[in-house]
Amino acid sequence: MMQTSTNSVAATRLLRGPLLHCLAEPDKQDQAIEYLADALLHIENGHIAAYGDYQTLAQGYATEQLQCVEDHADKLMVPGFIDCHVHYPQTEMIAAYGTQLLDWLSTYTFPVESQFGDLQKSRQVAEVFLQELLRNGTTTALVFCTVHPESVDGFFQVAQARNLRMIAGKVLMDRHAPPELLDTPATGYQQSQQLINQWHGVDRLQYAVTPRFAPTSSAEQLRLAGQLVAENPGVYMHTHLSENHDEVVWVKQLFPEADSYLDVYDQAGLLGPRSIFAHGIHLCDSQCQRLADSGSAIAHCPTSNLFIGSGLFPLRQLQQFDINIGMGTDVGGGSSFSMLQTLSEAYKIQQLQQVNLSPEQAFYMATLGGAKALDLDDKIGNFALGKEADFLLLDMQATPLLKFRTQYCQDWRETLFVLQTLGDDRVVVQTNILGQPSH
Repeated sequence: MMQTSTNSVAATRLLRGPLLHCLAEPDKQDQAIEYLADALLHIENGHIAAYGDYQTLAQGYATEQLQCVEDHADKLMVPGFIDCHVHYPQTEMIAAYGTQLLDWLSTYTFPVESQFGDLQKSRQVAEVFLQELLRNGTTTALVFCTVHPESVDGFFQVAQARNLRMIAGKVLMDRHAPPELLDTPATGYQQSQQLINQWHGVDRLQYAVTPRFAPTSSAEQLRLAGQLVAENPGVYMHTHLSENHDEVVWVKQLFPEADSYLDVYDQAGLLGPRSIFAHGIHLCDSQCQRLADSGSAIAHCPTSNLFIGSGLFPLRQLQQFDINIGMGTDVGGGSSFSMLQTLSEAYKIQQLQQVNLSPEQAFYMATLGGAKALDLDDKIGNFALGKEADFLLLDMQATPLLKFRTQYCQDWRETLFVLQTLGDDRVVVQTNILGQPSH
């Protein structure tokens, strides 16, 4: 049975203050960033009704309307951050010590995930997880659940109550994991289809067909995952790709007939404009070309790549093939819910490869770039007219060090980089969902 909404959205809100957003990708286009030092932002029924220079735009409003304007001259209005890869069941094991990917899964991840057949447990963790996202300014996320349908129901119930734009799905995993975490190709297909029928397209929720990664799904399960994608236009496909050297070797052993790790998914029909692959660190040019040709996207997860020791993300290689790239925190392999801290680590990863990641490009990947990666740039990602009003108010002086440092910034670009380098959840003073502060 399809769920129905009880959410409502207040009508009108007018805000004044500095505004920053992306119009295009900075690394590909000049004037891709728009900064207004004194902007008027008009929200109507949860969507962007107007924005622009305050003095110019205000002329079209009555005096009594302007008397209701909220003054945020000391804040920065930006679009909500978009997390393209994160595991909500792993919230309680974030910052787990001492292993790399394959050991980390068996030592920490699988024991925790085995508890999510309990709907109440799933709801409790989803509450904590979503509150952390919102506290850190993340308004949309592509989320791994567990193999249990209850983990999806619990997550979507909590997200729906908060009126959030979220994408999630049940993990498909029929081998190489503890028995209590395994489904079968048939049960995985059936349960996923039931969840799609129940949740996909309800309010702001969308479903992702979610094989964990190639080693934990048989060829038959991957084939049925591709069948789900084909039979349900508009659903997403979300999995992992080429994160760790040992993982890549294992995939080659398990699928000797495939030309590459990506080809395992390709043969199953899992590539496409709504397919998002987490990591993509160890890819050859032919795999990059196939990602580009299929319209598939990559989620870059810097804190996780460093924390689990997986490797350095080849940003320039993927950009050469015009692949859509979004940012992911990858909690709990990732060590922070903060997109600002995630961007800080992304900068350092590129520095280690003699590449300078500009603050504009980093900001793009966390906002409009993430929206493009999720095929949602018609709905979220910037302040374009008609888009959903998920946005943030950032305090550029939220900490004593930021207050001291930003007074020496020469322009908004330097301030943005300082925020990305020194900022964290304390910078986010208000997270707005459809134009209204979240609670």
